[in-house]
Order: sequence, then C-alpha cells, then structure tokens
Amino acid sequence: MADVLLYHHIQGLTDGVRVFADELRESGHTVHAPDLFDGRTFGSLEEGFAFVREQGFDTIRGRGTAVADELGSGLVYAGFSFGVMIAQQLAQTRPGARGALLMYSCIPVSEFGEAWPEGVPVQVHGKEGDEFFEEDLPAARELVASTPEAELFIYPGDQHLFGDSSLDAYDPEASALLMQRVRAFLATI
Repeated sequence: MADVLLYHHIQGLTDGVRVFADELRESGHTVHAPDLFDGRTFGSLEEGFAFVREQGFDTIRGRGTAVADELGSGLVYAGFSFGVMIAQQLAQTRPGARGALLMYSCIPVSEFGEAWPEGVPVQVHGKEGDEFFEEDLPAARELVASTPEAELFIYPGDQHLFGDSSLDAYDPEASALLMQRVRAFLATI
C-alpha cells in the first residue's frame, strides 16, 4: 500500500477533498491531507486565490513542504489544482519520491528541473474544456512524452474541480473514473 501526501485545491481542505482521501484510505493506503489554509475553505476559486495572494504563494508552498519534511521520503505526492504546484515540485526534487498524481493541473517540468525524475511514475488528470487545465495541457503532454512512466487522462466536460463531491463542479461519472485510475496507479507503487 502507498503512503500518499495529498494537497488540497485553492478552495481549501473541503469535505470533498476529505472524502477523496478517505476513499483512498478505504483501499488500504495511508493518506496525509494537510490543511494549508488553517481551517479556511472558500466558496469560489476567486476567494481562494485572494486568500493565497494575501498569505503569499511562497508561505503556503512552505507549509506544504514542511509537512513533507516531517513525513520523510517514500511518498506519493498528489495535488488538486493549486496543490499540484507543491506535489509536482516535491515529486521532481525529493529523493525517494514513489510517484505523483497531478489532478486538474500540470506545471512545465522545466520549472523544477531539467527532466522528470527516472523511476517516478506520474498520472495527470483534467477536463478537456476546463479553461485552467487547457492552459496546462501543453505542459502535461510534454511531461507524458518525456517519460514512459507517465499517463495523461482527459475527461469530457469543462468543470475544473470535478472530483470534489462538495462543490458544484462535481461530476460523479468522471470522479468515479478518476478514483478508479488513481487506485490502479497506487496499486502499482
């Protein structure tokens, strides 16, 4: 079973993110889902971004990496949207990374190094019509083309945070497929 460090999206550690983490735990995985916003959740992407701007992107990212420091190596780093920034950085730069799950976002590999690390499998998930994911799609395709241990899954629709059952963007069908693919990925770790 995998040891997963899961970072929430810009609206915070919502009930939907907690449900996702719990579903992975039910499959036997250890899942750490830190609250980088100190208990705050937001009703919109805009409100979440305003909070992060006020706190500082580096401050929030520092909270995320501090949790990773406490947990040590051998982790699968996972992130939803905003959380991908932290998860991807750690997967690319921390020795002992076991894998990465990048949901709703993908940063260019060059942001954190010269290449995706050998032996670190990765999955990228997003919706084809999601305006935010569309911006990241070239980076996701480049990542997947750079390593044989990468998969890109594109779902129909335009919802951004489609796997969060507590938000209006929730898509039950796509979310179920996302969970199925994530479980299959973790079973190989």
